[in-house]
Amino acid sequence: MRVLIPLPDHDFDVTEVAVPWRLLTDAGHEVVFATERAGTRPAADPRLLTGVLFGQLGAEDEPKRFYEQLTAAPEFTATVAWSDADVSEYDGLLLPGGHAPGMRQYLGSTELQRQVARFWALGRPVGAICHGVLVLARTRDPGTGRSVLADRRTTCLPKYMERTAYLTTAWRLGRYYRTYPAYVEDEVRSALAEPAEQFERGPRVLTQRGTADDDTYAFVVQDGNFLSARWPGDAYLFARRFLQLLV
Repeated sequence: MRVLIPLPDHDFDVTEVAVPWRLLTDAGHEVVFATERAGTRPAADPRLLTGVLFGQLGAEDEPKRFYEQLTAAPEFTATVAWSDADVSEYDGLLLPGGHAPGMRQYLGSTELQRQVARFWALGRPVGAICHGVLVLARTRDPGTGRSVLADRRTTCLPKYMERTAYLTTAWRLGRYYRTYPAYVEDEVRSALAEPAEQFERGPRVLTQRGTADDDTYAFVVQDGNFLSARWPGDAYLFARRFLQLLV
């Protein structure tokens, strides 16, 4: 099967892209990356590779190894343009996240949102993690004018995580962890018809992450063909559950 993963030119999250890519390709699926302009070689947020602050808060070692493998893969440089992708040719759509300023190119693109709306209408598997859920929150159903998430259960980057990361690093990195003035959770909640019933924050964690063989601290929400997750610590479980949706 073919899975489309749109990306900005730079600043996406290492783990949220590399882990799903590795698990999808290992399972025999074809991954196609899309950028605003065809042929762009995208790049992850460099701080997540070296450590955000004093070598800490970055990606774990295995996702960094996966990312190194990804950068050598032919599909990583043979990107298609968002606007040129024929979404009907794909069996799944995966929307990763990231919080650094370069993500705004992807999170705020109306052209990408139009393509996402077209794919959503097909009823095929859609996965979104962390800030990637914002793309769906901002994508409008052409028939109703509401967000495509209006009647879905979902999670996303919880406000307490975003606030903690910002307050911990603002003295050195400014608004690096605040992609927009509004918190991700607040914007996602505002897209839902009944946010108190539909939004699921998940267990409270700050540093514990799910791994390749331990989902104790991971959390995802599945609503029909739609799968969402909170942050890089959910990436392994998120990728495995997305694989199940593709069957």
